[in-house]
Amino acid sequence: MAIPCHQFHLLLPTPIHASFSTPWKTTKNPLSFSCRASSKDDKQQDYLIDAPVSIGDGFSFSGGKYSDGPSPSDEWFKQGKIVKAHPVLGSGGKAKDPIFGLAMGSTSQVPPDVFRWFCVESGSADNPSVILVHGFPSQAYSYRKVVPILSKDFHPIAFDWLGFGFSDKPQPGYGFDYTLDEYVSSFESLINEVAVNKVSLVVQGYFAPVIVKYASNHQEKINDIILVNPPLTAKHSNLPSTLSIFSNFLLGEIFSQDPLRASDKALTSCGPYKIKEDDLMVYRRPYLTSGSSGFALNAISRSMKKELKKYVEEMRTVLLDKSWKVKTTVCWGQRDRWLTFDGVEDFCKDSQQKLIEIPNAGHHVQEDCGEDLGQIIAGIISKKSSIL
Repeated sequence: MAIPCHQFHLLLPTPIHASFSTPWKTTKNPLSFSCRASSKDDKQQDYLIDAPVSIGDGFSFSGGKYSDGPSPSDEWFKQGKIVKAHPVLGSGGKAKDPIFGLAMGSTSQVPPDVFRWFCVESGSADNPSVILVHGFPSQAYSYRKVVPILSKDFHPIAFDWLGFGFSDKPQPGYGFDYTLDEYVSSFESLINEVAVNKVSLVVQGYFAPVIVKYASNHQEKINDIILVNPPLTAKHSNLPSTLSIFSNFLLGEIFSQDPLRASDKALTSCGPYKIKEDDLMVYRRPYLTSGSSGFALNAISRSMKKELKKYVEEMRTVLLDKSWKVKTTVCWGQRDRWLTFDGVEDFCKDSQQKLIEIPNAGHHVQEDCGEDLGQIIAGIISKKSSIL
């Protein structure tokens, strides 16, 4: 028997100036969406609600690199395409592994000129574009339930960041060092490549400050920004132990090569659900096929640990500034085990940003309640968004 989510509540600053149509009313009454979690007896089960942090640590190669059967990763890859964006600025030398100095495989080498990004887009390009930005660590695959909802009236585009999924993952020091500044500039290159007109941006988790920094310099390009469980307070500037361990000397290099720790643990320790095996196989795949994903994760973790505090402070400053004109909404999964809700509501009131609370979702809201998040996004941006 399906277990419905509790109601979530929409908190708006006053006065309310509703300039968009939504499938729900902007009133003080609680708003309801159904988020279903199947029972253990359901063969189509997606999630186990309130699964302990350790659940899902069992590992199988079924459908993965070492299986002759069809792979869920292959099916997902067929839905996407490769987009070239952001110039390679490295020395042109061949990448070597940082531990033993051995020559790295082709997946750790930079392309000759421009980086390659994996993108999945749907819907008509004539409709308003919605760029779906995954968190750290994750993949575009996390939006697999959101894309079909948005494709009816919009042009959703989900992509893998450099270092993740099917996008390029060069060895640090050979063309891309995975700093947050590089992520800002590379994102700008990607946007210029995939979206000619104004866009709406949806970003989840620790990459939110990167997107806000980009948007602060390109407000004319943005219709809306939707921040899903972003690091908004000073306490949020510290990575959880699950992620910060990847930044440790030597230990980080070792752990980042472990698919269970790098994908499974990072996805299942931050919320109340257990992801089904077929989906976990997609997240594991990059770590099974090459060491480049692990070395990229190690480098990104170190950059996050070093730069996140500064970026969070800058994001807070931008969102509190009266010159910030981009319509901004914060969606918050209340069962986030990484980021506390303390201070989020106060910040949204001070910055005059809308706040939508989703009680039964964890840090990765698009994983936990993907269809509902798609409806929420569609209601916020509405088809009336300008594409000029």
